[in-house]
Amino acid sequence: MSDDVDPFDLSKALEGAAKAHLDPSISRFELHSEYGMAGDQEYAIEKSVSQLRNSQSRCVMLGVTGSGKTFAMANIIQELNIPTLILSHNKTLSRQLWQEMSGLFPGNAVEYFVSHYDYYQPEAYLPKRDLYIEKELSLNERIEQERFSTVASLVSRPDVLVVATVSAIYGLNPPETFLQQHARLHVGQEVEPQDVVRELVALQYRRVTGEISRGELRLRGEVLDLWMPSRDDPIRIQFDLDGITRIQVCEAVSWEAVDEIEEVWVHPKEFFMTGPDRFERALDDIEFELQQRLDFFEKAGMDLEAHRLESKTRYDLDMLREIGHCRSVENYSMHFDGRDFGERPYCLLDFFAACAQTFHGSKEKFLVIMDESHVTLPQLGGMYHGDRSRKENLIEHGFRLPSAADNRPLKAHEFQSLVPQMLYVSATPGERELRQLCEVTGQPIQEVDPKAKRKPLLKDALGEIQGISKMEIRPTGLLDPEIEVRPTEGQVQDLLDEITECTQRNERILVTVMTIKFAEEVADYLQRMGVKAHYLHSEIDTLERSEIIKALRIGHIDVIVGINLLREGLDLPEVSLVAIFDADKEGFLRNERSLLQTIGRASRNQNGRVILYADSVGRAMDSAISQTIERRQRQIAYNEQNGITPKTIEKPLPVMGIEAEQLLAGIAGKGMSGGKRFVGGFTGQTGKGKESDLIKKFNLGAGAWGDDVLSNLSQPDDADVIAEEYDSDEQLIERLRKEMNQSAERLDFENAARLRDRIFQLENSNSN
Repeated sequence: MSDDVDPFDLSKALEGAAKAHLDPSISRFELHSEYGMAGDQEYAIEKSVSQLRNSQSRCVMLGVTGSGKTFAMANIIQELNIPTLILSHNKTLSRQLWQEMSGLFPGNAVEYFVSHYDYYQPEAYLPKRDLYIEKELSLNERIEQERFSTVASLVSRPDVLVVATVSAIYGLNPPETFLQQHARLHVGQEVEPQDVVRELVALQYRRVTGEISRGELRLRGEVLDLWMPSRDDPIRIQFDLDGITRIQVCEAVSWEAVDEIEEVWVHPKEFFMTGPDRFERALDDIEFELQQRLDFFEKAGMDLEAHRLESKTRYDLDMLREIGHCRSVENYSMHFDGRDFGERPYCLLDFFAACAQTFHGSKEKFLVIMDESHVTLPQLGGMYHGDRSRKENLIEHGFRLPSAADNRPLKAHEFQSLVPQMLYVSATPGERELRQLCEVTGQPIQEVDPKAKRKPLLKDALGEIQGISKMEIRPTGLLDPEIEVRPTEGQVQDLLDEITECTQRNERILVTVMTIKFAEEVADYLQRMGVKAHYLHSEIDTLERSEIIKALRIGHIDVIVGINLLREGLDLPEVSLVAIFDADKEGFLRNERSLLQTIGRASRNQNGRVILYADSVGRAMDSAISQTIERRQRQIAYNEQNGITPKTIEKPLPVMGIEAEQLLAGIAGKGMSGGKRFVGGFTGQTGKGKESDLIKKFNLGAGAWGDDVLSNLSQPDDADVIAEEYDSDEQLIERLRKEMNQSAERLDFENAARLRDRIFQLENSNSN
């Protein structure tokens, strides 16, 4: 980056834009909820807000399972009114959290951001097997759209909330570069259609003549159709002899107008864009580095490695010169960014800093909330080393230039230095979070007992460390579960008896064991005994795990047997019993925090119980049991004092065969000005037996809608709209249905639901 360019200054790029509504005092975070604060939420929120407003850089909030941590986080965000990033340790939980936040902040930009590394195999080389694994070519269109939408929001508005996985620490363009490479088009602009096309092609948009998809444009006469990667809906721009006369947001298939706007910012189709001058310098720098590396291989007698590197890099250079992009462009990001070797890459945190500086007056005016911090923080710290190991193999054996190593996730200390304020949220805060809290508040740090050579217990730390915001009283009045310790002898048969009692009350059971093999064996045994059981572990893919959990809630399954997947973030109010085998085997799966997290899975049901199968009571067990009992006593006292009767949490049942959290998104996630999305349950046509019966049973789907819902669906509002030509509604319905099926095959269920809603609207109007 040159000395005369501030990568966090977006002012030049924002020149000429209508910015009156971009003042933080106008575009505020506004929480929408039918619930108010209850239990000890209010005290914990006030304490955390006070700490953050007093510039405390690291804060800790302890929230037990079911205490309303998400609602508390939302209240803190509303009070502070600054851009906020919420980090989660896996994509399933982050998606769930995004859905919840989207509902709480419908008028703000609530975005979802994950790296492709969360879904696809990156480029790798296994020397021992001489196996080269190419980078996954097939990118999920929805993920790419949401990534673009996130950065587009951060550079253009002050009220942005992003829910992301820890992969957010991977490299991106500098924010200033991303926004400078854009086209601003507005009504009244004196410009020729061909000039706009040339400008958009320079931003990597592909010109087509037929059907249009994301990242493409189409010019027909004086009508330019454009579909940005970040939007659910394309843009139609109309020209006359004087320039742009009209800009419309259109329905994606029929091209009916659903909105009319005055201006549109067209961002680049690809990440890692840069200006012409820097682009040419980057190509020269790549050529220079390539020659240096080839000389190194030649001197070392590594002809094969030299051939690999030259052929691969020359091909990428040719692609960059011809079309401005190549499939592995991120490996050259150091040169395009103008960074030195070893210098950290830009990442999503830099976009937050730019947003904060542009709209809130300081790069420090943003917040990071780390959900389930006891898991998320260690995972974040380990990402760099895993990436580095993979890259070193590629570089050493001639698959990549040394500069590829600087396309990397942040190191732990780099991440910490970029975050001005962090709120750690967990029911069991980890040692790292507590240590940082002690450091910033000047408290003594608990050290390992040199005699016992043991780390201090969480129980002891929570009693000694001051300044932790605690939520231990649940708004529902639910208590920590009762705990019982039973011997391991005959544990499976004993569990079977307990399962029988629970299923008779239509309640569910979680069983946690130590190994994958044992999980499968226990599940198989229970099935042979007539129990609807299923195992759950890391060898089951993500989508199937989600379906198994949904099946448990609905009642297709009564028992899930798993390992550590039955801990953080699972919200299963139907579960009344948690059984933990080998509870006394201390280690990662049976340490104090793991036991507390697993015990917490039974705290959303008024009949919640936990059975610990163990032949002795170890240190971790004793601490977890005593903490649970103490909290339960405080909760009982609070309920008696306030006349509260515990009641099981009521949560809508999911739909099998789909990603319900996506289908029920509505317009959430994009704010009022974003792409339109429709709300409604899927039809459930999954081909999996009696799923359609479930839809009817729970009154879900378009068939359950009333006239008031139908009347709110998008309607063409202009008779002279330029639209695709269809001889009849039947042809349009057929075309929409084909596109819906194709979207479902691509797992883009949200678009499939939107198209289904349009089909239902057309069919209903025809029948009337």
